[in-house]
Amino acid sequence: MADRWRAVAAEAGGTAFLLAAVVGSGIMGERLSGGSVGLALLANSLATGAALVALVAAFGPVSGAHFNPAVTLAEAWRGALAPGRAAAYVAAQVAGAVGGVAAAHAMFGGAIVQASSTARPGARLWFAEFVATVGLLAIVRGVSAARSALAPLAVGAYIASAYWFTASTSFANPAVTFARCWTDTFAGIRPADAPAFVAAQLAGAAFSAVLWPRLFPEPAPVRPA
Repeated sequence: MADRWRAVAAEAGGTAFLLAAVVGSGIMGERLSGGSVGLALLANSLATGAALVALVAAFGPVSGAHFNPAVTLAEAWRGALAPGRAAAYVAAQVAGAVGGVAAAHAMFGGAIVQASSTARPGARLWFAEFVATVGLLAIVRGVSAARSALAPLAVGAYIASAYWFTASTSFANPAVTFARCWTDTFAGIRPADAPAFVAAQLAGAAFSAVLWPRLFPEPAPVRPA
């Protein structure tokens, strides 16, 4: 039982640090970029990717470092995670994500809770989220199957690059999407646009659960309970 709650706490803490990195680097990048959206996005993507490398390396041995309900649901689908633990992970990820956004606001002197006004509508962005999620789960599945020590680098590099090759800047994470509704900063998404993003991400996760097991060998479950 203690091991389970250590893992749940790791998911909450890791996701909180991830969102602090996403939102905080977005604020800093926007403030220092002199009005250049491209430069701000570059700073945001590099900081987020680097943070993911460190966080996956640190928290991976404790919880698997999912930080993402889409990853957790895919792991539960293949039997590596019991339903009860999966549900606890998802709750911890959402709570941690919201806490990380609040921490970023506190560090940069903003209101703790802010509803985003950044509009991100349209089918092309929904499709981008589907593609981003399918790609992320391919990376996770591939490094899991290979038991690769390069997993932190692979995940961080993928997300940093997907900021640039997807039209949506690759949220690829329902917990991240929900939390970013509550920051009216560079990284935000208007609450009205978030449900379609989450639906696309979950569709990507479902597609991946069918596709990637056919390509990558099934790794032995790591955390069955």
